[in-house]
Amino acid sequence: MSTDAFLERFGTPGARQPDPVAAAQKAMRNALPKRFYESAGVLERDGLFHVALDGKTARTPARKPLAVSSRPVAEALAAEWQAQDQDIDPAVMPITRLVNSALDGVADQHEAVRAEIVRYAGSDALCYRAGEPDNLVERQRAIWDPIIAGTEAALGARFTLAEGVMFAEQPADALEAVARRVAELPAPLALAGAHNIMTLTGSAILALALADGRLDAEQTWAAAHLDEDYQIGIWGQDEEAAERRIIRRKEFDAAALLLKHG
Repeated sequence: MSTDAFLERFGTPGARQPDPVAAAQKAMRNALPKRFYESAGVLERDGLFHVALDGKTARTPARKPLAVSSRPVAEALAAEWQAQDQDIDPAVMPITRLVNSALDGVADQHEAVRAEIVRYAGSDALCYRAGEPDNLVERQRAIWDPIIAGTEAALGARFTLAEGVMFAEQPADALEAVARRVAELPAPLALAGAHNIMTLTGSAILALALADGRLDAEQTWAAAHLDEDYQIGIWGQDEEAAERRIIRRKEFDAAALLLKHG
């Protein structure tokens, strides 16, 4: 799931709430603006690291300063802006898109974002297992079981596993433990990163494992694509699917950067 779907399930049943992240993304889908600056860099001011275009702070679609508390994130943002050619194309600026979403959306909706991560934990992809073939079943056990065990140990709770796609309700104490850990994620940057990791992988468990350092980004990506890679090994991968995966990986890496340094 891309950042366009960020927070799309917010709100109570029957009463859809405004989606600030979708609005932030929509603002970047108009005709591409021309590059109007010579250089992009980072300026430290008032305890924040500002993305500076020819010495002036860049702004988000909501006109907030494009400024973050993390120098590594600011430097990555500036590199994206510096890499633009004649046009400024948000499609090739995944870190900028996600930071814009964080500053324009998550900053004012962080409790809803935290609640969404907990909801995902209630139907986490790692808890739903194949019944066959045997080699896929064994691969899921070998890769996913240690990840779940590590998360259970960290949270002091147990998750319920199920075979197939029938819904299996997770224990209330497990979701409460997830909520306590998610409450510790700094907003808005790290929280936005965690949410995007979750939506791209289908797993809050993987997002927390990455946040806690039990997995690195490569291990998280591989675990999330275990089933897909199994199918590719049998049937191969077409060109369009490969291109979509490259795009998702860039979004994933942007989210991992924010989760680590936000």
